[in-house]
Amino acid sequence: MTMQTTAGRDERTSTDYLTVQIWRGDRDGTFQTFKVPVRENQTVLDVVTEIQRTQDDTLSYRYACRVGMCGSCAMIVNEQPRWTCRTRVDKLGSGPLKLEPLRNLPIVKDLAVDMEPFFDKWKAAHGYFEPGDNPPADFAIVEPSSSEREAVDEAIECINCAVCYSACDVVTWNPDYLGPAALNRAWTLVNDVRDRGQDSRLTAVSGDAGCHSCHSHMSCTRFCPKELSPTFSIAGLKRATSNRLWRRKR
Repeated sequence: MTMQTTAGRDERTSTDYLTVQIWRGDRDGTFQTFKVPVRENQTVLDVVTEIQRTQDDTLSYRYACRVGMCGSCAMIVNEQPRWTCRTRVDKLGSGPLKLEPLRNLPIVKDLAVDMEPFFDKWKAAHGYFEPGDNPPADFAIVEPSSSEREAVDEAIECINCAVCYSACDVVTWNPDYLGPAALNRAWTLVNDVRDRGQDSRLTAVSGDAGCHSCHSHMSCTRFCPKELSPTFSIAGLKRATSNRLWRRKR
């Protein structure tokens, strides 16, 4: 008979076990419970991989680098969006481990979500460099000490993991909202002195589903694994779009 402690223990082998509740299916799915041996330096991604390889090979999830560089392993871990490759099980406290797919995105199956709506909003926010019809032949000189460069330096480190998008309450309330990642990207380009698409970009981010819909709850900033501040970037867009409006009214 198996005797249970906080994580669970098989007294016959003196092995501690972790109880894991994983979302299975699509939007109308349910949780399935697994038990996994507790191992030293175990990450949440290690747990999911072990379950898929040893207990249920139909379990679907997404990962690539396993070292916090790609962001593709993001999931909801105990109600919070995280990179599972960088989340140590022993740092999560006692009790079962509860895993769900990222919120605010369609579920493909189990822990895997469809990222297409996320990237569609990047396009809608004009989150791509626009060189103009006649780009200069020579390289542009961008001074590292310039205010524009300083505004871009941190924000440009976003790797599109969608943790902030999953954490955003406004996206939950308004599925059309562009979201913190797309707006953060737009802000980096607004500050790129080489870009020639500023007018159309500011128009794109100033609509009903744009930067002015942000409630500044700072959930995106709180949960960003890269410790970026999309809230700061969105505030910059609010200033930029408002300044453009006032200039036009003069």
